[in-house]
Amino acid sequence: MQLPSLARRTALAAAAALALSMLAATPAQAANDVLSPDAELWTNPSSTTLEAATALSGDARADALLLGSFPSATWINGGTPNEAKRDVKRAVSGAHAADEVPVLVAYNLPFRDCAQYSAGGATSAAEYTAWIDGFAKGIGNKDAVVILEPDGLGIIPWYTTINGQLEWCQPAEADAATAASERFAMLNHAVDAFAALPNTAVYLDGTHSAWLGVGDISDRLIKAGVERADGFFLNVSNYETTERQQKFGTWISDCINLSVASWWQPEWCASQYYPANPADFSTWGLTDAAYDQAYADTGVTRDPATQAHFVVDTSRNGVGPWTPTTVYPDPQVWCNPPDRGLGLRPTTDTGDELIDAYLWVKVPGESDGECLRGTDGPEDPERGMVDPAAGQWFVEMADELIDNAVPAVTP
Repeated sequence: MQLPSLARRTALAAAAALALSMLAATPAQAANDVLSPDAELWTNPSSTTLEAATALSGDARADALLLGSFPSATWINGGTPNEAKRDVKRAVSGAHAADEVPVLVAYNLPFRDCAQYSAGGATSAAEYTAWIDGFAKGIGNKDAVVILEPDGLGIIPWYTTINGQLEWCQPAEADAATAASERFAMLNHAVDAFAALPNTAVYLDGTHSAWLGVGDISDRLIKAGVERADGFFLNVSNYETTERQQKFGTWISDCINLSVASWWQPEWCASQYYPANPADFSTWGLTDAAYDQAYADTGVTRDPATQAHFVVDTSRNGVGPWTPTTVYPDPQVWCNPPDRGLGLRPTTDTGDELIDAYLWVKVPGESDGECLRGTDGPEDPERGMVDPAAGQWFVEMADELIDNAVPAVTP
């Protein structure tokens, strides 16, 4: 990692000072109040989990009822602005009546999931920003946590990365010249809409530790307005271990802090890929040491109270990610992997100054999609069955998550 010349450092420091002065008037507002260690997360009595239970019987019904007894996120997937407002208002009003904090997922970006398993979303930037405004009106002055667009920064159409590489998501219907900049503009609009509310904490997509490197996702988060949000979320709909997300999230927070407070640049940030070895967790202390050195070099001081915080999805990571024992053309390790388990129960009492909560964002028991693992299908070759469509109840997976939960789950 080669540091810049003194002249370049001076110029970058001036630019950073200007950026900080512009951001000082709009800090993140609500996380410490909404997600305090004693906050109670909302268990939705009309959740999709309990709705699924009504069509089940026997052990399958008992599994759904058990999973529905824990707080999980409520996904708002589309509709008109008025419909979003209505659905959000219903949720936050119910949570308010129970004196609990709802976790809401805003999931409606154009080209979401790059037209894969969870395809859909708004058809234009104008339609999306109107939808976000309706969503924000539905929250009003009540408590809420918004998980803003899972995969929204991990998968960006026609995006050139911090390393100069054009990413794989290249939908023909999107304007290659403007699609990426529009994505950032839409997310900035959403951050501002939610940050303007008095009791809403909003988090942007931080991917997870087996995906983007720290510098790449930090750069994307800065472009999306993370300094005006409460922070970012990790591991949504994935299986990476909590201990790895704790390290990864702390490095992202440090990388952002260094990059906005000094001459430092995100592309210089150490990560899970270097100097650490991503396959050997015992080496991740090397990256911890690299951040200590970066703070010494820049003169910046860590301050958990003002740095970007994060939340971690622990809904399905109790036994960590799946390692296939069969060779597939595309193993799709993220797609309905077998024999996974529930992770830590949802809580705001994390014991870590940077982690605001462990949440169940992906609703455990709901399918990731019809996984083919690179084969012609129609069955999932690992499971010997056709998986339910994305978001539909998956009886077998619900049973596995409960049986393999770490820590063990009891009724």
